[in-house]
Amino acid sequence: MTYEFVKTSNENGIIRVTLNRPPLNVLTIPMMEELITAFLWAKQEAGSLVVLDAEGKAFSAGVDVLDHTADKVEKMIEVFDGIFAAMDAIAKPIVGVVNGAALGGGYELLLFCDMVVASEKAKLGQPEIQVGVFPPLACYVLPRLLSWPKAMELLLSGDIIGAERAEQLGLVNKVLPVEGFAEGVDRFIKRFSSLSPVVLAMTKKAAKSGLGKDFESGMKVIDHIYLKELMKTKDALEGLQAFMDKRPPVWEGK
Repeated sequence: MTYEFVKTSNENGIIRVTLNRPPLNVLTIPMMEELITAFLWAKQEAGSLVVLDAEGKAFSAGVDVLDHTADKVEKMIEVFDGIFAAMDAIAKPIVGVVNGAALGGGYELLLFCDMVVASEKAKLGQPEIQVGVFPPLACYVLPRLLSWPKAMELLLSGDIIGAERAEQLGLVNKVLPVEGFAEGVDRFIKRFSSLSPVVLAMTKKAAKSGLGKDFESGMKVIDHIYLKELMKTKDALEGLQAFMDKRPPVWEGK
């Protein structure tokens, strides 16, 4: 697949989807359509993690204002939602990497990632309210990530926050210095890329399966995944045997 606004790669099981419309990576409808295709590709690729990052000085300044006009807005929302449907279908954990501004729809991409690594200069926020609209995906995700008051403050104020504040709120996993940022990201990713891809995916599946359920219902579905899916994999058996043998496990990803 040839892309105009996105780059993709798979190096040793680290699958990358990179926004490539510098300097600001403003999301147009054609670019978002490419993102859907890229995430569908990432879903099928063999690997441990999907990394979502960007070229340019900003991660993304959001969706193009020109695509919010009356003749385009329905198509824009349809395509925009399609990005997150494609991301949601990916079993592998998704790590967002931001080394600049991620605003509006650009920040919503990061909000939907499983983990986020940011540089000290990252700026994050949903300023849509200040131009008379609201961020649909953030309205769904933020109240699930934060307390209601904190989520509403971000949604209703449109405030832009720094990486340190985002880490304090639990919206960012790790804040790294700008100097050596790429190397720091590699170190963060290495913690997970050395683990079994199939067990990583099943752990994510189990965590998602329990969301929104009461304890009994949640544990029932999680236990089912553990007993009927996880324990039938070669990697689960290998990991347990390797521990008993006091040796490093050899993962097959099966």
